[in-house]
Parts: sequence; C-alpha cells; structure tokens
Amino acid sequence: MDEREIIDAALSTLIGRDLFRNEPMSRHTTLRVGGNARWYWPATDVERLSMVLTACWDLDVPYLLVGHGSNLLMSDRGYHGLIIQNRCKKTEIPTGLSSSIVYSECGVSLGSLFSQTARAGLSGLEWGVGIPGTVGGALVSNAGAYRGNIGPLVRSVRVVSEGRDMTVDPQWMDFSYRDSKLRRAGIGKTVVLSFTLELISGDSDEILSRAKYYQQQRKLKQPFHPSAGSFFKNVIDKELALSLPGLPHELKQAGVVPAGYLIEACGLKGLIVGGAQSSEKHANFLINTGTGATASHFYKLAATIKEDVCKKYGVTLEEEVLYVGDWD
Repeated sequence: MDEREIIDAALSTLIGRDLFRNEPMSRHTTLRVGGNARWYWPATDVERLSMVLTACWDLDVPYLLVGHGSNLLMSDRGYHGLIIQNRCKKTEIPTGLSSSIVYSECGVSLGSLFSQTARAGLSGLEWGVGIPGTVGGALVSNAGAYRGNIGPLVRSVRVVSEGRDMTVDPQWMDFSYRDSKLRRAGIGKTVVLSFTLELISGDSDEILSRAKYYQQQRKLKQPFHPSAGSFFKNVIDKELALSLPGLPHELKQAGVVPAGYLIEACGLKGLIVGGAQSSEKHANFLINTGTGATASHFYKLAATIKEDVCKKYGVTLEEEVLYVGDWD
C-alpha cells in the first residue's frame, strides 16, 4: 500500500463508518465555497476526539477542527488531510447563586451557550447573540462585539497541542484583539476541546433585553447573503482615527477605525469579483451572491481591497477570516 492507503486504513480503524472521503467543504462553511476534504469526520464525543487527534499527530496526518465554518475560506483545491467538524456540545451551567463558572465543550454554538447562561441569570455573553459560530472558534479568534469579547471571561482551556491533551490557563492562550496564540501558531497544531468561563450573576430579563438590542442592531447593519461575518479586523491607529472625517467621536478617542469605513472610503463598497461582493449593506462583509462564487473570487476580492486601502491610507488590513487548504 502507498502512504495514502496506509493512512486511510488507519483512520478507518480509528473512526469507523463515520469517516467520509472527498467531502465537499462548501457544505460546511458559511461562505458556501471550497473544495473537498480528503477525509471528513463529524465528532460528537470529546474523549474520542482527543484520542483521534493524538493518533493523527503520531501518524503525521494533517488535521483541522472546524465548527460551523463561519470564519474560514477553504481553498477551491480543498484540504489534503482530515477535517473534523466539532459537534461536541456538552455544557454545565450552574443554577442559583452557587457558582458563576460555566463549563462548555467547544462544539456548542455561541448563541446556544448565551441562551443557556442567560436563562440561568448569568451575564457576559450578550454580545455573542447572532454571531454564527461555535465557542471553540470564538476562543481561537478571541471573538467579540459591542466592546465585549470572550478572552477576559476564560478561566481554563482544555487543548490537544502537538499530541498532548492538557488543561491550560488563559494566559497560555495569549489573547489579543481578535487573536490568540492558536491563530498565530498555525492551523491544526493546537485544538481546543472544552473550557470554563466565569460570568456575572444578573437578572435574566435584563440580560435578554441587552442581547435583543444587539441582535436588532446586527439585523439592521448586516447582509443576509452567505458570508463569513466581518472579513477584516478593525484597525487600531489613534493618529489615523483622529484624521478621518465623519468617524464617530468615540472611535476617534479609542483609536479604532472600522475596516468597513476604510473600504467604503476607497469606493469599494459593492465591488464584485466573480460571485463574491463587498456587501452594499456593510462593506466589511464579503458575500456570496449566489452566481457561481469560488474561493478564488473571495481571495482576489480581499486582495484588491487590501491593496487599495493600503495605497490610500498606508495601513494593511488583516483578515479575521482564516485561509485554509492549498493556496499555491
């Protein structure tokens, strides 16, 4: 047998009939584009997931754990390894005033975890309502909105890193703006399995009211077409912020320049490349128009936006979205 056949046999033994081959990743990403994964496995048990990840490291099998695929641009050439979709969704939510420490496996959607904690009178995740991803993806990218983010809430994280299953503290994650150690280390080397958060006790009705307001704001500002959410990170640059006409005072003082502002100011709002477009509703949402979009269309559209913004403002936009697969 050649190397691929040996690996295929090993994965078949490990995973069994739940292992799929040549799975189209356009079915599993919110952008609805991307080629095939050589192997694909929907994981539902966190202990089995840990075992498979450790075995993949020993076998030198490339692997990538995904949630809802909401922050990924998968290459048209696909992924030449094992894509694992995280469907591990166990949670432990304290009731009453006994504790404010929440346990969650990383396949839970951010919206679901918020709903469970809000019903228990725990505040801290209101900003996450409407973000279409899992809590695992939120940890990797230190997701946030409306001046809140997940990093400060984290108390411990269980990870598999280079074949070792271990529990680490939040300092190990090295959270920063829309970033963490896991993004910088390279895709696939470290996988988050579960974590604990410390939330704040509050009134359920007030928590739900705040979340409802945030969700209404999203509906007003964000497009309904398939997208990966905000494609680029906002720019942190006080000097640039103060120089921009029309930027709200609070953003000028904070030194925050929305990527959408820069894209629109360059006249790129609505720009189309193939079936990909900078949304007319929100310029930092690159949407699938449903007219034959490919991953390469999104890649070229993003590259054009970055080039024009850099020429006009001297800053290089950084993607929130992760490029995955073969881009050579």
